[in-house]
Amino acid sequence: MTTLYLSHLDCLNHVTPSGHPERAVRIEAITAAIADERFASLVRQDAPLVEDADILRCHPQKYLDRLSRVEPEGGWKQLDPDTHMSDGTLLAARRGAGGCCAAVDAVLAGEVANAFVGCRPPGHHAETETAMGFCLFGNAAIAAKRALDHHGLSRVAVLDFDVHHGNGTQDLLWDEPRTLFCSSHQMPLFPGTGAESETGAHRNVINVPLRPLTGGAEMRRAWEGAILPAVARFEPELIIVSAGFDAHAADPLAQLNWTVEDFAWLTGRICDVADDVCGGHVVSTLEGGYDLDALAAGVAAHVTVLMERGG
Repeated sequence: MTTLYLSHLDCLNHVTPSGHPERAVRIEAITAAIADERFASLVRQDAPLVEDADILRCHPQKYLDRLSRVEPEGGWKQLDPDTHMSDGTLLAARRGAGGCCAAVDAVLAGEVANAFVGCRPPGHHAETETAMGFCLFGNAAIAAKRALDHHGLSRVAVLDFDVHHGNGTQDLLWDEPRTLFCSSHQMPLFPGTGAESETGAHRNVINVPLRPLTGGAEMRRAWEGAILPAVARFEPELIIVSAGFDAHAADPLAQLNWTVEDFAWLTGRICDVADDVCGGHVVSTLEGGYDLDALAAGVAAHVTVLMERGG
């Protein structure tokens, strides 16, 4: 058993305006980081295009139609102050969602122990009918619904450690009792959601806000005290991770002070719970991370732990 890495060159063709933090070079930085010989045993595959049926478990047809209509033939189309489309955006977004679904398939089939999807644009801010926060499709939620509806699982946990709250994942899974969505995130910060009082229609949402300028010690207490015990009690058959690396102290878009070692520690603890409750089945997908060096180092640490646990 080993770790699967899914990405695609189409993810470089989602072009954002000059100076935008969510840019193609993020994928280039990750690709360079995992080109090191220590990642030689990674199983590398192209992320496939997502099927409409998988998207439609989370987003309505009219939303897909609207995105298709507004995709530009050149230049950019601005969907909100942060979110842009170029003529390669939809294809890239379909690779991200498709990669997550393919990762679920491979892990549940026993072909690999776990998986990481290194695609962009990210997904956890995309709400049911709203693209926002650089995101078009709710990749983690789409993957969770595939595991539930296509593979027949009964319980899936989605764990989000991006510095920004995953409002889109929360929206898409709010009324889905077969899921548990857990997030730690800086507050106050974009998008302004993620209060502890937001608990889902079935008490299936756990939000743990972290104060600006706090670091790894506060994060570890939050995950050990509130999130990981709840995941263990839920006993998911699969854990999906929204892996954002923008809580790093060097990231320009937020004010948490995590280190690369914090990301490695958290990945290991998530894997510990997965080993206990679901045979180590973990699918992780890239979200944020906008300092290139911190992003590359964080992803390398994250994937290293997945490989160690999957070996």
